[in-house]
Amino acid sequence: MKTIIKQLESKDIRVTAMRILIYKFLVNKDVAVTLSDMESAFVKADRTTLYRTLKKFEENGIVHQIDDGTGITKYAICVVGCNCDVEKDLHLHFHCNVCNNTICLTEHKIPHINLPSGFNAENVNLVVKGICDKCSGQ
Repeated sequence: MKTIIKQLESKDIRVTAMRILIYKFLVNKDVAVTLSDMESAFVKADRTTLYRTLKKFEENGIVHQIDDGTGITKYAICVVGCNCDVEKDLHLHFHCNVCNNTICLTEHKIPHINLPSGFNAENVNLVVKGICDKCSGQ
């Protein structure tokens, strides 16, 4: 619990009971989650509270948003040392076509792309689609 509080405070996030619960939920997931997943996990919580918490976490580098091509935004916890910066720390995401899970492949980095003069990247997302190790039985 103290570790979570320190992590939130280090990112300039005011600590509340709900934020601690949401952080614990996200840390214990090995796949990216949707707002609907959060609503199912926190049935008594207000959707707006969950959304605002996710947005605050995203703004302060606790989670990052993933567009995996399904049309539903997913969120994943940032690993220690991650800053999700377009220039410094981008990694692959894998979307399984069988189980519909999206997984961060943080060890597999997206190489820096030199854009033409006048072009400024604001977001980079590379999603590999296929069958994950659990669904393929490996």
